[in-house]
Amino acid sequence: MVSELAENVRKYRRRAGMSQEELAHAAGVSPGTVRKAEQGGTVRMETLYTLARALGVTTASLMASDAPEPVGRSEEPNRVNLIQLRVALTPAVGLVDPDADVVGEEPNLRIFRRTLQDARVLYFSDSYASVAAQLPGLLRDAAQAVAYYDSGDEHRQALLARAEVLRLAGTYLTQVRQYDIAYTALRDAIADARQAGDLLTAGSGVGGMCWLLVRQGRLDEAEKIAAQSMDAVEPKITGAEPDHYAVWGGLAMEAAAAAARNNRPDEAKEYRKAAKVAATAIGAAHRNISRHWSVFGPVTAAMKALEDSMVIGDARAVVRKAGEQEELSPMAWKRLGKPSANDGNRFTLDVARAHTRTGDLSAAMDELTRARQAAPQWMRHQNMAAETMQEILGKRKRTLTTEMREMAAYLGVVG
Repeated sequence: MVSELAENVRKYRRRAGMSQEELAHAAGVSPGTVRKAEQGGTVRMETLYTLARALGVTTASLMASDAPEPVGRSEEPNRVNLIQLRVALTPAVGLVDPDADVVGEEPNLRIFRRTLQDARVLYFSDSYASVAAQLPGLLRDAAQAVAYYDSGDEHRQALLARAEVLRLAGTYLTQVRQYDIAYTALRDAIADARQAGDLLTAGSGVGGMCWLLVRQGRLDEAEKIAAQSMDAVEPKITGAEPDHYAVWGGLAMEAAAAAARNNRPDEAKEYRKAAKVAATAIGAAHRNISRHWSVFGPVTAAMKALEDSMVIGDARAVVRKAGEQEELSPMAWKRLGKPSANDGNRFTLDVARAHTRTGDLSAAMDELTRARQAAPQWMRHQNMAAETMQEILGKRKRTLTTEMREMAAYLGVVG
């Protein structure tokens, strides 16, 4: 069966009066890539961005619902590996109330938060297996605390504690591409924060939801909820608290990321301007990982803006800005503060891909090596790392270096 995606690519190409070869030239891809798209073959999201831009339509308009492909014989490993986390987030529902609702001894929220902080440190230090092992127990403890404290400020604090552990779960699960239960965790994190009356914590949860939606290709929705949430938390007066600017600016960056990938460059520029305003108001990197999952400031805003150049395929601009833009220089990091580890590593991968596209394979390998040294487990979950390595193997004319062979094996890439 020819997929609806294939039909849409063909329909918009014909509407634009283009041949397959003309579309390929306009998009900067091979004619074979266009043929593959129109024949129902697997097409990378990045390729859809470029085809949509060449056709003058949004990326979302090329994507449509279609019958799922038959599954393979083997179960996807993480569905089994994370079964206890699935049980905690999506418990079985029957006709009898579960025993977990029985209220036991009074929980100690101070100890719970300390344990949650330890799990958060494990996540940011790349210890994914340890995070997965701790999350089920943390989720059960948080649920019991909410059930025990059924009113007053203690109930509010219990809700916020559960929102934090749900945010950790949702972020981790998005990272390892378990999008179904990641959505459940993030949805519930936002709901708990809203019920507790903490709009900024809820807004930061929306940022996590936007990241998930962008990874799923749900670009219209990601931009919409980010923009709506920006309006809800917009700082109304000069001199608002840094947390306020950081959450608002973070949502602006999420809206920009979705708009850029959806072939809405003008809208993306406006969101980037808003993020820059927020970053300028803060002045230096502001950190609030525990409640808002935020490291936001001029360096982060500049790094995220650089992604737009990579999305539209302007690799030379990425290389140039990475080397020349003040906020991205090592001196600026000392003066303005470092970005989060994830943002810094993502920036490294952007630069690696840009070097690959401009033909500097040695510089690309240097960046990949830097990312691997900084976050080896994180890197294995990044499609961009594998795709960049695949491009390096395709462009390398001489015998692969030992470093290239070893990196390809590490990322599971076959040349």
